[in-house]
Amino acid sequence: MNKIIVAIDGYSACGKSTTARAVAAKLAYTYVDSGAMYRAVTYYLMQNKFSLTDVREISRALANVDVSFQRDDNGNPVTYLNDQPVEEQIRKMEVSEKVSVVAANSEVRRAMVRIQHRLGENKGIVMDGRDIGTVVFPQAELKIFMTADLDIRAGRRLKEWLANGIEASLDEVRANVAERDHKDTTRLDSPLKQADDAIVVDNSFMAFDEQVDEIIALAEERINA
Repeated sequence: MNKIIVAIDGYSACGKSTTARAVAAKLAYTYVDSGAMYRAVTYYLMQNKFSLTDVREISRALANVDVSFQRDDNGNPVTYLNDQPVEEQIRKMEVSEKVSVVAANSEVRRAMVRIQHRLGENKGIVMDGRDIGTVVFPQAELKIFMTADLDIRAGRRLKEWLANGIEASLDEVRANVAERDHKDTTRLDSPLKQADDAIVVDNSFMAFDEQVDEIIALAEERINA
């Protein structure tokens, strides 16, 4: 069967990762969470007391950073940093507050894109992020741009954090999401933007299964073309 690359870009907290994971499972494709890769680098820099802005320090740190993915006993993808699972640590607020700064660094982006290209060599992947359809895989057969109302996204992120034991107020989360949007769309290197040939999915009022089914239908059209 013909395999394709599905690139899903979009704003923070619009459900890209959860949707991409479900789409990958239905297509029996590999799921790659590019955002988790940048979170892992951010976590590494913070844990090892590296500067988050000094280019030389970051370049030196990247020589000792490897990010990979494995599956747990339930089949869920787990992010590994230098062969150690860090899925829980990279989702904490202190990492969320700093990841945009690190992700804007050109050295970091080049290092992560090299890994992403390797993962997509044989196609059959679903990758979500902010520049997948514009920079990483501009040749992707299917490009999705996901969005949702800011207040709805903040509510979703708060629910996710509370479920993981992270205490925060709705105002704090909304501010965090809005700041992330601003940084992602205004950074000089690979800013978040909609690819010319991307299909917009606004899931503000869509059921989860509805948005997954829509993307699956689009993917199957291209697989069977």
